[in-house]
Amino acid sequence: MLVLWDIDHTLIETRGVGFAIYQRAFPTATGRPLDQLAQIAGRTELDIMRETLRVNEIEPTDDAIDSLAAALIQGYNDARNELATIGRALPGAAATLRQLATDPRVHQAVLTGNLRDVARIKLETYGLDTYLDLDASAYGDDHADRTQLVAIAQLRATGRTGITFDNAHTVLIGDTPNDIKAATAAGVHVIGVATGKSTADDLIAAGAPVALTDLTDPARTAGLILNPPGVV
Repeated sequence: MLVLWDIDHTLIETRGVGFAIYQRAFPTATGRPLDQLAQIAGRTELDIMRETLRVNEIEPTDDAIDSLAAALIQGYNDARNELATIGRALPGAAATLRQLATDPRVHQAVLTGNLRDVARIKLETYGLDTYLDLDASAYGDDHADRTQLVAIAQLRATGRTGITFDNAHTVLIGDTPNDIKAATAAGVHVIGVATGKSTADDLIAAGAPVALTDLTDPARTAGLILNPPGVV
């Protein structure tokens, strides 16, 4: 089973550090202060950057997006200690990843709206990267449409392992309705985790057949992954 983990508010939370980094990176990239940040939850960074530039009256050209992406990556790299001190891995995240990493039936990767390098920095900061195949993952700079990231991750995981991960053997785990909708649109299994702003009811209303309150029961999470509820 290919397990595709969302990162923010599913495995970790930055507790405001991410927004602070955006506030510092935006003027570095554009020469102008950040007046407004686009809605973030469940979106890809390409989508977020384009809208953020637009609402701040800057044309979202390829060069502008590339400059902002580079500033964000540098900002996260510079803020590793800040992330480690203020942010955290969510309760049960490390234990769940650790348990699943010992199961030969499971291959763990990431499906996230984060830029690839930002995702790596976040996971390294909280010691979660060792349990995840980051080269079999899909990121917010791979495609603006989160649904398209599922096929990208499946293809990369197949290339890494030699195993064909079809939709019946892929499960996405995330905390937002957009995570749920991306999984259902792509035709893969999905498990909601109500550790972000969305409630379990919100996630079920979006199409999740089950929504955990958190990851503090690794055995239950592993059971749902290996025998996912609902039909693809």
